Amino acid sequence: MLRRSIVFMLCLLSLPVVIKAGELNKSYSLWYERPALNRGSIYDKVVSRGFPFDEDWERWSLPLGNGYMGVNIFGRTDTERIQIAEKTLGNMGPYNGRGNFTNFAEIYLDIFHNGTKGYRRELRLNDAVSTVDYEHNGVNYSREYFVSYPANVVAVKLKSDTPGMLSFRVRPVLPYLNPGRENDGRTGVVSAKGDLITMSGKMEYMNLDYEGQVKVLNYGGSIEARNNASGDGGTIEVNRADSVVILIAAGTSYQLNEGVFVLPHDEKCKGNEHPHRAVSERIASACSKGYDALKAEHVADYQSLFNRVDLCLTDEISDLPTDRLLHSYQEGTPSPYLEELFFQYGRYLLISASRPGALPANLQGAWTQYDVSPWSGGYWHNINVQMNYWHAFNTNLTELFEPFVNYNEAYRKAAQINAVNYITKNNPDALSPVEGENGWAIGTGASAFGIGSPGGHSGPGTGGFTTKMYWDYYDFTRDKEILEKHTYPALLGMAKFLSKTLKPNEEGWLLANPSSSPENQHNGVPYQTVGCTFDQGMIWENFNDLLAAAKILKKKDPFLKVVEEQITKLDPVHIGASGQLKEYREENKYSDIGDPHHRHISHLCLVYPGTLINGTTPEWEQGARVALEMRGESPSLKGWSMAHRQAAWARLKNGSQAYKFYRMILTDKVMENLWGVHPPFQIDANFGGTAGVAEMLLQSHAGYIEPLAALPENWSEGSFSGLKARGNFDVSASWRDGKVAEMSLLSNKGETCSLLYNGIGNADIKDGSGKPVKFKVTGTDKIEFKTKAGETYHLTLK
Repeated sequence: MLRRSIVFMLCLLSLPVVIKAGELNKSYSLWYERPALNRGSIYDKVVSRGFPFDEDWERWSLPLGNGYMGVNIFGRTDTERIQIAEKTLGNMGPYNGRGNFTNFAEIYLDIFHNGTKGYRRELRLNDAVSTVDYEHNGVNYSREYFVSYPANVVAVKLKSDTPGMLSFRVRPVLPYLNPGRENDGRTGVVSAKGDLITMSGKMEYMNLDYEGQVKVLNYGGSIEARNNASGDGGTIEVNRADSVVILIAAGTSYQLNEGVFVLPHDEKCKGNEHPHRAVSERIASACSKGYDALKAEHVADYQSLFNRVDLCLTDEISDLPTDRLLHSYQEGTPSPYLEELFFQYGRYLLISASRPGALPANLQGAWTQYDVSPWSGGYWHNINVQMNYWHAFNTNLTELFEPFVNYNEAYRKAAQINAVNYITKNNPDALSPVEGENGWAIGTGASAFGIGSPGGHSGPGTGGFTTKMYWDYYDFTRDKEILEKHTYPALLGMAKFLSKTLKPNEEGWLLANPSSSPENQHNGVPYQTVGCTFDQGMIWENFNDLLAAAKILKKKDPFLKVVEEQITKLDPVHIGASGQLKEYREENKYSDIGDPHHRHISHLCLVYPGTLINGTTPEWEQGARVALEMRGESPSLKGWSMAHRQAAWARLKNGSQAYKFYRMILTDKVMENLWGVHPPFQIDANFGGTAGVAEMLLQSHAGYIEPLAALPENWSEGSFSGLKARGNFDVSASWRDGKVAEMSLLSNKGETCSLLYNGIGNADIKDGSGKPVKFKVTGTDKIEFKTKAGETYHLTLK
C-alpha cells in the first residue's frame, strides 16, 4: 500500500511535466485465473442480423489488433483458439448486398495440457501484449502474443522452462466455407509444406481473393507438415521443441478506391492483384527480423501512441482478476481503478482498430467471429462511426482518424451520386446540372464495399454529423494542410448538398424536407417530418464550420454567400411547453411525438459533439438539460446511448450525471473482457465512454480551455496528463478536493491560449525555463496569453 500511495502522490505532484513515452504511472492489464470458454457457436441464435452467435468469444476472449487485423485470444491449454479477422474480407451481407465484415480464419493449437496449476492469462495495455502462463506436470509453460502494426503480422511465442517439452499441432481452419451459396459462397483450401501453412480462397460475391500464411519456427525438436487426403486440411506437428515462434499474416485483393463503391458487386475487386505476394513478403520480412526485434518494434510503435495520456484517480491497483473486479463493481463496490482501466482500454482498442493505411474502426472495431456480423459490422453514420472517433481527438490519438478520411474520400464519388439521386427525388428544382455542384450525401449504413443514402429512419443531417469530425480533425491539430486538403473540401461538398435539401416554409425559414430524427418512431413507424432539430442543427454545424474554414483559408467561393444567407434562416432550436429542447418543431409538450425514452438523443447532438448549444445560450442549455432528464436513464438503454448521454451531461457541466452514466456503462453494458455491449458486442460503448471521461476532465469547444469542467465528487483528487485541447495543446493537471492545484500546457502550434477556471486570474504562469508569463484577463475567471510552438507553460493556482 505504501508503494501505491507514493505512486498516487507522484500522480498528483508531477503531472504538469509532460510524460515521456514508456513512463506511465501505472500498469494496466486485463487478467484472469482461467482460460476463456470455447463452447462453440450457437447456430440457431441470430443476433442483430449477425450469424452465428458465440457468447464465449464475445465475453471471454481477449482482443489484439493492428488496424488491419483483429485477433482474439482464448488462452486455452487443451486446444488454444486464435481467431483472426481481416477488415477487408467481406461477403454479401444483410443490407441490399452492400457488404459485410466476416471471419477470416481460426488457428487452433492442439496442446492437450489438462490439469494445470497456477494459470494466468493477461492482456497488458501498456505494451499491447497478451500472455498465458501455467504449470503442467511440473513444467512451466508460457505464451506471448502481439499483433504488430509496423510488420502487419501476428506473432506468437511458446516456451517452457524445461528443454524439449513443447509438442503440439498447429491446425488452421477456414470458417464458413460454402461454395456457390446463393451467389455468396466462400471457397478455401488449407495446405502445409515445410514450416509454412497456406490458407487461400475466394469470396464469390465480391470476386475477392484472400490468403493467410502461418509460419512455424521451432527452436530445438522437430516439425512435420501434414496434409489430409483431400488436400484441404494442412497442419504442422511440433515435436519436443524448446520454444516455438508462430508468425501469421493475412490479406485480400481489396483495394480502397472509388471503384469499390460504384461498381457492381462482382466487379468491385475483379482483376486486383492476388494477396499472395504481399502476404509472402510480410512473412519473409518478419522472419528476417526475428521475434525479439519484432516485439521491440511493436512495443515502441504502440507506446508512442498509448503513452501520450495518463489518468490517475486512485492509489488502488486492484489485486482481483478482471472478471471478479467487474462483477464486484457491478454489485456496488466502487473501483476508481476499474474506471481508469476502462478509460485506457478505449484508447487501446482504437489504437488496435484504426491505423493509417487500414480501414477505419467499424461497428465491431476490428473484431468478428461471425459469418454475418451484427448489423454487418459496418460504418453507421447516424452516431456510431462518429462515436468511434470522438476520443481520437480529445485523448491525443488524432492520426488514428486518417483511416476514416481515406475511406470517406474513397466513397466520395458514390456519395456524389447519392446526392444527385436524393435531390432529384426530393427537391428537383434545386438540382444543378454541373457535376459535383450537388455535393455529396451519406445515409446511415455503409461498409467497406458500399454506402447508403439519406432516407428511411435518418435524414440528411447525418452528413453534417459526419463533417463535424472533419472540423474537429483540424481544430485539434490546427494543421492548415489538413484544413486545405481534407476538412475544407469535405465541408464544402457536404454544404452544397445540404443547401439543396432546404425548402422555405410559410414563415420564411429554410427547413430540411423531408427530415427524420435518427431511428425514432411514432406509433410504431419511423417518423418523417420537416426540419427536425437534428437535421437543422447538423446543417447549422456544417455551415458554421465551413464559414470558419473559409475565413482561415481566405476562400472566395461564391457559394459561401449562399451559406452565409441560409445559415441565418435555419431556426434550429425550439423550447417546448415542458421546458424541453424540442426534437421536432411541431411537438408541444415532451413525449407528444416519438418514443420519450428512445436510445438516440439526436436533438442533443447540438450539445455534443456539436457546439451550437453552449454556455452563451443558457436558455437552450436549460432546455437540453430538461430533455436529457426526461429521456431517462434506464438500464435497458444501449451501451453507446449511455455513452452519448455521459458526454452530453459533461458538456452541460453536470459531473454527477455524467459519472452516473459512466458507471451505468460499466455496471450494465460491459462484459468480462470489458468489451461494450449493445447487446450484442459493439465497440462504440468503449470508445464513447472514454471520450466522455476526457470531456468531463477537459473541454475546449467554446473557444477556451476549461479543466475539470464536469468533475464528479467521486473523483475529488487525481491528475491527468496529455489530454488534447483544441488549438493543439497537450494539457496536464492535478487537483485536490475537486480544485485544480497545477496545470501545464504544451503548445504544439504556438496558438494563443485562452483559459477559463475559477480564480484563474490569480494564477502564476511560467514558461519552460521558469520565466514569468504575462497574461490578459478577458472576462470573469478567464485569461489568455500568447504561446510559442514547442514551449510548455506551467500554471499554479493561488
